[in-house]
Amino acid sequence: MEAKTLGSATPRKPVLSVSARKIKDNAADWHNLILKWETLNDAGFATANNIANTKISLLSKDKIELESSSPAFHENAEQRPSEYSKELEALCEELQATLDGLTKIQVKMEKLSSTTKGVCELENYHYGQDSKRPPLFHTWPTVHFYEASRQLSDMYGAELLLKRTIVEELAHTTDHDLTLTYLSLWLHQPYVQSDSKLLLESMLLETGHRAL
Repeated sequence: MEAKTLGSATPRKPVLSVSARKIKDNAADWHNLILKWETLNDAGFATANNIANTKISLLSKDKIELESSSPAFHENAEQRPSEYSKELEALCEELQATLDGLTKIQVKMEKLSSTTKGVCELENYHYGQDSKRPPLFHTWPTVHFYEASRQLSDMYGAELLLKRTIVEELAHTTDHDLTLTYLSLWLHQPYVQSDSKLLLESMLLETGHRAL
């Protein structure tokens, strides 16, 4: 009698309803985190562009004055680094703050993947070897949510590493073409693949955040 009571303490429906709520919440969190990422990415691009323009302006003035052999060149060369270094330092700190914000977002993305994996593991424990598992929502098996989360997290993780490199190198490069390359890479986010939007929208559609 007691054994039956213990067995009935974990019925399938309550376990799956809790799992469904968690997956649905995670989908909404993915949507919100990606929106925050895009906002910070745009802000970071504006800052990176200001850094590049400051560097280009400095290099162009130095080149013109050196070629004209202006008597005031050496005096200006001694004064300008202090002015530009303060401006560049402020911009670099601003860009670093943006990178820190992106890092926090990516950490939260990793946590979403981890919690989704936990839901899959709970389902595996609940069903065991039974392959007949009803979907939590419409058609997706639970593991598809983890696969989508893992793909998104990997994309943004790789993009974060690229942005970290750009932050470290942008203010120090003197190559104009390389500077423009860094700006283009920041803006277009090559590691965030085009199917990321499809993954997110599919997840939102499956969980009911988007109307069928």
